[in-house]
This record gives sequence, structure tokens and C-alpha cells, in this order.
Amino acid sequence: MSQEHLPLLSVIMPCYNEAETLPHILERVRAVELDKEIIAVDDYSSDNTFALLQIEAANDPLLRVIRHPRNRGKGAAVRSGLTHATGQIVIIQDADLEYDPNDYYELVKPIVDGRVDVVFGSRFIGSHTGMYFWNAIGNIGLTFLTNFLFNSWISDMETCYKVMRTDIMRSLHLESNDFRLEPEITAKVLRQGHRIYEVPVSYLGRTYEEGKKMRPSQGFYAIMALLRYRFWK
Repeated sequence: MSQEHLPLLSVIMPCYNEAETLPHILERVRAVELDKEIIAVDDYSSDNTFALLQIEAANDPLLRVIRHPRNRGKGAAVRSGLTHATGQIVIIQDADLEYDPNDYYELVKPIVDGRVDVVFGSRFIGSHTGMYFWNAIGNIGLTFLTNFLFNSWISDMETCYKVMRTDIMRSLHLESNDFRLEPEITAKVLRQGHRIYEVPVSYLGRTYEEGKKMRPSQGFYAIMALLRYRFWK
């Protein structure tokens, strides 16, 4: 495919048991008026997520669906999606409704303008509700550790909205299968010397009863990942 025919944006959407929210988030992503493709990766859901994706893809030429033969985790889903991305810029979009695709415009603008190559959407400088207290404290602590280890100054290391040129994302050679993907991306971006530009994004956190998957205990693994990618990788 020639350069002039590449879409601006590749939206990688990991999906695991998100049948309830999937049609709504796809509708919101489609409504964003940017030249884009959507790559949905079903991580071997046990509900009808994959069936819904197939129905959606049958009527949407911009939607590509990949299915893992077994559950492998969010990081593995993002890596699978990245292998199929043809856009100039890549963004990770959770399949729930916590993050608002209307923020895409401000997220990609600094890259399109040539000011930076990497943009993070920060929940802590944007509008948010529904975040658990201990999750928020954990995020702040992990972000502090990131800034300390890499001499950086960001406000939301764990944000889902990590946006960058696709070639940069590929150059990170990601290896995490689970939520350690977030510190891995951040650490490797900073080690490569890229400046992370933050823009505020809105965030409407869901409850564990609604299907939230991130647990406070995963903070320990994030710490280990930050240390690993700072000192040993």
C-alpha cells in the first residue's frame, strides 16, 4: 500500500467479554471524523463479543477483526493488532466506555502538527469520575516512580490513551501479555528519548460489578516492570 493511501489513524481495540459495551464504543469511534481504521482483537472472549464483532465487520470495511485461539491478555492483544496496523499513528482504545473517543482530535493534533511524536491522554488533568480511591493512589504512585526512574514529568503513566507514530510503537518491540504493557510502553518510549506530551482526557470509570478488570494487586507487577525496563532491558 502506498504512503498516500495509508489512513491517518489505526485504532487498536483489545476486547475481552465486552459484548455489553462493544456496539456503543464502536459507534463512538466511528463517529470520530478522522481518516482511520479499527482493529478489534478478541482475546478469546467467553461471551458473544466475537460474534458481535463479526456482525459489525460485515457492515464496516474499516473494521478488521482478529481472534486469539486462547486468552492471552491485553498486551498480547495490542501486539496482535499492531502487526495489522497500516495507519501513520496508532492509538489504543479499551472496548468499554471509560475513555471518550472524542478526545482523539486533541490527542493526534500535536503529532500531526509535527510538534511531538508521542502523546498521552491524562485523566488527572482532565475531567473524570468513578475512579476508585486506591486505584487513583496507585496510579499516582506508579507515575511518581516512573518520573523518578526516567527523569520525566508526566501525570498519568497508566492511561490507556497512549498515542504515537506507528513506527515508534513497532520499534518498542513490546513483549508484555498483560497490563504490564502500560509501564513497558512508557519505559521504552522514555528510554528512546522521546518527549511525552500530555493532553487532558475525560474518564468515566466503571465499577468491578460492571466488569472493570484492573485490580490494585497489579500495581506490584507494574513496579517490577518499571524496574526491569529501567535497569535490565
